[in-house]
Amino acid sequence: MDDLINRIAANVGIEPDTARKAVGVILAFLQSEGPADKVKEMLTAFPGAEALIAEAGNGSGGLLGGLLGGGVMGLGSKLMGMGLGMGEISGVAKETVGYAREQGKGKEIDEIVASIPGLGQFV
Repeated sequence: MDDLINRIAANVGIEPDTARKAVGVILAFLQSEGPADKVKEMLTAFPGAEALIAEAGNGSGGLLGGLLGGGVMGLGSKLMGMGLGMGEISGVAKETVGYAREQGKGKEIDEIVASIPGLGQFV
């Protein structure tokens, strides 16, 4: 997981701690919104994913996140609440999806992305 966090920090230009939190939020979102079997298989590509997901669940989406609810808009709101801009959000998402593909989970990630309305435009 440290490889992915360091890669995101370098390629997206954000602090490693922010990258770690953002990956946790994204993985938690995929876990809650995607098909359970595909997400479970995809998460095997991310050692330590469960800890990041647990940490992500401890934060709040803020007022805007609460108003928007779930879905891609809620995810975006939560990530923006962490101080990320749209370019950074897209960068983190693309790096995370790319990492899953590199770990042999391309089929799973494609099925997960296809199952969540609106997600494909960000990855």
